[in-house]
Amino acid sequence: MSKLDNPLEVYKFLPKINCKLCGVATCLAFAAAVIKGEKRLQECLHLESNIIEELDGKIIKQPTPEEQLKKILEPLQREFVRVDFASSVKRLGATHSKDILTVKILGKDFKVDSEGNVISDCHINPWVMVPLLNYIIYSAGKDLTGKWVPFRELSKENVWGTYFLHKFETPLKQLTDTYPDLIEDMIGIFGGKQVENSFDSDISLVLQPLPKVPMLICYTKPEEDIESKLNVFFDSSTEVNLNIDSLYRLCVGLLMMFQKIASRH
Repeated sequence: MSKLDNPLEVYKFLPKINCKLCGVATCLAFAAAVIKGEKRLQECLHLESNIIEELDGKIIKQPTPEEQLKKILEPLQREFVRVDFASSVKRLGATHSKDILTVKILGKDFKVDSEGNVISDCHINPWVMVPLLNYIIYSAGKDLTGKWVPFRELSKENVWGTYFLHKFETPLKQLTDTYPDLIEDMIGIFGGKQVENSFDSDISLVLQPLPKVPMLICYTKPEEDIESKLNVFFDSSTEVNLNIDSLYRLCVGLLMMFQKIASRH
């Protein structure tokens, strides 16, 4: 038997009766939980012991989010030790004191030591850590051009634009429609600055996810028969100040923060 590395391969061996005795609603959901390492095959009361024994050694469990993050962070932290904090201050728009580099994310101080460990009074969202370290190591420090462009113009690969639309722009529009106070929270909590309306929007707001990576959010309120509209733009210098993968990660992390705040209302 070959290795089992996806839920459907595990599902083939399950009874498919959705009895819920394992504590999961369906057999398919149980199979997914087994691959994720959240459930053990022994928890299915219908599986024979010889089947469990045979399958157990074949299952390749998916790494947890913490394991995935660690795998990404380790090479970055190895590279990080080469960064000269003192000479990087201007390039990054940061401050430096006693072997600690301080970078503002949405107006909040995030302190990074010489080994790439991140410290902040705020909750440190794992989605933010990788972009922050990438920014410190690789940012070209190019000055802002003042020209706003959509995410798709920063990437030569169309797939990134699709990801960004479905994983950030559209959910952020839906969240703003549901929680109109979110715009005020972006200003009050995250140091956002309302600017002159751009791109025919009702509200234009600039956030500063990183010192040299500003974000322009343009929101048009819904009317009787017209759906709302939300578009996000970045300074054209962003493509050399933060790689596209990190920019995407950063935006998804910001969305998670906004969702948590909205849920408290």
